[in-house]
Amino acid sequence: MIGTLEPGSVLPSEVALSQTYGVAVGTIRRALMDLTNDGLLSRRRKTGTIVTGRKPQHSLRLFFQYFRLHGLDGSLSKSVTTVTSLDFETASASDADKLQIAKDASIVRFHRYRSVDDRPIMHETLTLPVERVPDFPKRKEDIPPLFYLHLLDKYGIRISAIREQIGADLATDIDARWLDLKLPAAVLTIDEVAYDQMAVPVLISAHRATTQNHRYVNEIR
Repeated sequence: MIGTLEPGSVLPSEVALSQTYGVAVGTIRRALMDLTNDGLLSRRRKTGTIVTGRKPQHSLRLFFQYFRLHGLDGSLSKSVTTVTSLDFETASASDADKLQIAKDASIVRFHRYRSVDDRPIMHETLTLPVERVPDFPKRKEDIPPLFYLHLLDKYGIRISAIREQIGADLATDIDARWLDLKLPAAVLTIDEVAYDQMAVPVLISAHRATTQNHRYVNEIR
């Protein structure tokens, strides 16, 4: 295996690689994870480890760790997430279309809210195909707060692109409940589809937030 591997090439198993190079399986696993984190490899269930052909990327470990609503003074707000529900369901027609999966495919959907200084500022619903996240937590308490990082560490899924639709809406009774609002009020809406490094949709999410004390900031660098 000395030389250049073409994009789309599937690597041998970790055991086979460890035998070829005479190192421990754990060493091979860590090396593959580092290359996956840099975007050079993609790890797919049932297929294996694939060469992407992409140039090295900066690690996403420093991203997606903070809530992207900033204080009115411009300061970055670190939020605390609380998962309120977790369900395993059959995909709706809308879910299937956005995630590019079969209409009868299984999905996992969970709801959570975010708070800053013990004040709720956003609630959100996230939906994923079950086939992409085997052994997903069965208890809502076990879902990690840094969810994008969890997808990378646990499943080798690197979120490489996100398509957002941003709007505004009148707050509903549900919004008032989760965001502690007095109606009538307005909320910011953010609907997202997140894609892995092979441009496959892996996560859809719907966020509804109050901007009474915060502003949504999206930086392009």
